[in-house]
Amino acid sequence: MSKLNSIDLIHFVNSLQENKHKIATLSDEHRSKLIEEIANSLESQTDLVLTANQKDLAENTNLSSALQDRLTLNESRLASMISGLRKVAKLPDPLNEVISWKHAKGMEISKIRVPIGLILIVYEARPNVTTDAVGLCLKTGNSAILKGSRQTKHTNQALAQIINSVLEKNNLANTIGFLSELSEEESIQLIGSDKLDLIIPRGGENLKKFIQKYAQAPILGAGGGVCHAYISESANLDIAQNIILNGKTQRPGVCNSLETVLIHKSLVNKAAIEKLFKPLTDMGVTIRADQAICEINKEFEQANEADWETEYLDLILSVKSVDSTEEAIAHINTFNTSHSDAIITENQEEADLFCKLVDAACVYVNVSTRFTDGEEFGFGAEIGNSTQKLHARGPIGPKEITTYKYLIKGNGQVR
Repeated sequence: MSKLNSIDLIHFVNSLQENKHKIATLSDEHRSKLIEEIANSLESQTDLVLTANQKDLAENTNLSSALQDRLTLNESRLASMISGLRKVAKLPDPLNEVISWKHAKGMEISKIRVPIGLILIVYEARPNVTTDAVGLCLKTGNSAILKGSRQTKHTNQALAQIINSVLEKNNLANTIGFLSELSEEESIQLIGSDKLDLIIPRGGENLKKFIQKYAQAPILGAGGGVCHAYISESANLDIAQNIILNGKTQRPGVCNSLETVLIHKSLVNKAAIEKLFKPLTDMGVTIRADQAICEINKEFEQANEADWETEYLDLILSVKSVDSTEEAIAHINTFNTSHSDAIITENQEEADLFCKLVDAACVYVNVSTRFTDGEEFGFGAEIGNSTQKLHARGPIGPKEITTYKYLIKGNGQVR
C-alpha cells in the first residue's frame, strides 16, 4: 500500500482492529498451515521478491556497505527467511498454556496465554523482518500492521502481494496490513492511533524516540545495539581474537554486532594489540582507540567521547583500555543500549561479577554477541530484540507477543 490520506488511514487501522478476532480464534493447526502456505508461496515466487529487491538496491546506492548488506536479499537469504517461517509453523502452540488452581470457595481460576491483539511493527531496512513478523503474529493469533522503510519499499510490496494472496484465499483479508511510504503527518497519526494494542519499533534510537513521542499504545522497544566485549587480563587471546573478529565483521550492519572493545591495561602491549586487532584491520576495520592504545599502534585513529556511545553499523570499532573489571562494567552500563555485552575471561569469579552487574538483555561469557537472535535461541524467528525490562527483554519471540488473562468459573459464589 502506498500513500494514504488521513481518512483512508483511519479506515485501514479500524478495519484491522475489527478483524483481529479472525486470527485469534483459529486453531494452532490452522495458523500453522497458513504459515506453511505462505512459505510455499514465497518459495514458488522467489524471482518476484529478488527482482523487487534489486530495485531497492538500485535506488539506495548511497547507503553504507553495511546497510547495503542489511538490505540485500539473495537466494540463500530468501531461503533462510522461508526456512524461518517453517520453523515457526512447527513450534508448539504458544497459546496452549493454562495454569489452573482452586479458590477456597470452590471456583476454578485459570491463567491462560492469549494474543495481544493488533500490533504495529515499524522497522528499517531489513526485509527479513517482514516474514519473521508475519510468521510470529500468525502463530500467536495476533493481527499486525507492518510499516517498513522506504529503502525496502519494492521488496516489501512484493512480499505483501504474496502474503495477502494467501490470506485472502483463506478469508483472512485485512488481518495483516502493510504500509510502505507515509508522510510524517501520516506516520504520527498511525503511531498515535488508540486502536493499536502494541507498537514494536525495530531500528535505531531516533526511531524509538519518534514513536515514544507520539504513541498511545504500549511500546515494546526493539532498539539499537551498542554492544561491548571486555577482554580481561585472564582472557585466552585466541578466543578473544575470534570473538571480536566475528562480532565486528560477520555482519557489521546488524544490531548485535560489536561496536566497542574494552581491554584490560595489562594487555596494552605490542604483542597483544597486534594479535587482537590485526585480523580486524586486515578485514578493513577502522580502529578508533584511546591514547594508550594509539601509542602502541600509530595507525589507529584517536577516539573521542562520542565514539563510546556510537552504533556504527559499519566496519568501525572503538577500543578503550580499562584498569579493572569493575571499570569495564561501569563503562558498559554508562554507554550500552542494554542489548548484548560480553566478557572474555578464564576467571570464573570475574565472569560471575560481570554477569551479575552488567545491565543488558543478553550477557555473554566467552561467546560472540552475534548470537542474540530469536532463531539462535530456539524461538524460530524474532521481531527484534527488546532492550527494555517490561514486559519482555531480549529476542522477541512467540511468547513475548502474547499476554495473559484469568478465567474464573464457579456456581454462584459471592464475596
